[in-house]
Amino acid sequence: MDAIVAWFLDPANWTGSSGIPNRLVEHVVLSGLAVLAGAAIAVPLGLFIGHTGRGAVATIAVGNLGRAVPSYAMLVIFVPVLGIGFPNAFVALVLLALPPILTNTYAGMREVDRDMVEAGRGMGMREWQLLRRVELPLALPVVLAGVRVAAVQVVATATLAALVGGGALGRFIADGFAQQDRPQLVAGALLVAGLAVITERFMTLLEDRAVSPGLRGITRRPSPADLAPPAPAAWPG
Repeated sequence: MDAIVAWFLDPANWTGSSGIPNRLVEHVVLSGLAVLAGAAIAVPLGLFIGHTGRGAVATIAVGNLGRAVPSYAMLVIFVPVLGIGFPNAFVALVLLALPPILTNTYAGMREVDRDMVEAGRGMGMREWQLLRRVELPLALPVVLAGVRVAAVQVVATATLAALVGGGALGRFIADGFAQQDRPQLVAGALLVAGLAVITERFMTLLEDRAVSPGLRGITRRPSPADLAPPAPAAWPG
């Protein structure tokens, strides 16, 4: 324990390109961009699938595949194409972020009370208006929960990016293991764990701020039965 404390107190570990601040920024930027890119892809796709019912089977398959493929395998797969470094790690982390966001967005849409949707149709709302004014606000708690899960997973998995030249906090763990430097290895693990906890708390706070108090509790958390694909619905022009 004293050796770990001494490592944190060593000024050399807080300066330069390999210091804690720089590695922390690398980790946050890599993880943040990956989650944003994953959400930009998965949320619109999940909203469309949840609204129309089209592609529900594929959505479930993607969610299951994302849980089955090891994170390190995703990093290794793209080495021949993208080489080592940031691009490889970024693409792999985006793919890791997709399944929980896509699955939760679809499940959140499935949980919207159909009576509310039909009431909107009865008021003359078009499909895009129903999606924006009725379904999305009600599905938002579950959608944000998916983003939170993805963010924590990406922050934790970005540690492996160091193994393919991606830098970030995982560099401390990789170097500590290679050099048999236990204090550095443990310190790196503590930094990653601390960042994951902070990410979890931040995303929970974001959920609380983004979701209207009146909507909390209206949409329950999805169960496995909620992910059963529905009959496709027509999207009137």
